[in-house]
Amino acid sequence: MSELKQAAAPEQALVVGRITSVYGVKGWVKLYSHTDPMQGIFDYKHWWLKTPSGWKIVELSQGRLQGRGLVASVKGYTDRDQVKDICGMDVYIDAAELPDLEEGDYYWSQLEGLRVITKEGVLLGKVSQLMETGANDVIVVRACEGSFDREERLIPYAPGTYVLNIDLEQQEMVVDWDPEF
Repeated sequence: MSELKQAAAPEQALVVGRITSVYGVKGWVKLYSHTDPMQGIFDYKHWWLKTPSGWKIVELSQGRLQGRGLVASVKGYTDRDQVKDICGMDVYIDAAELPDLEEGDYYWSQLEGLRVITKEGVLLGKVSQLMETGANDVIVVRACEGSFDREERLIPYAPGTYVLNIDLEQQEMVVDWDPEF
């Protein structure tokens, strides 16, 4: 078995994918990627894995598109028995490694947890997640302490239309949304 290198936790751990299963006999793995485009996971050469004994770090050797999915080779893993130990683990990076965005653009991870407040000042809840729907992304808002009611809301992520302002320092998103809807 290849020994995982003990590592300090990433400063801002961000899940970018998951090692799903073994691929082939030479120690490659199949990956599920949360990045857009999905091959963006290969832009990060060091991956943190959260194991029962703490954080470990592995280094990406090679990665490629394989059919509709992704496969990768991790340094130090040369056969299928070795990689079984890391299958099923989430792949983390340090969010500090993310490229800077244009003003007004945000990573989903920056929006999750923001308080969602109507332009009239009514607290609807917090962003629990975002979903891709094809036409536009959707913000899933779940009730929190002090929210208007206990309802879950799906609000289109449409800056300028429904999303009026995002303030990361204040951890707030102001929306044009009827609390009764």
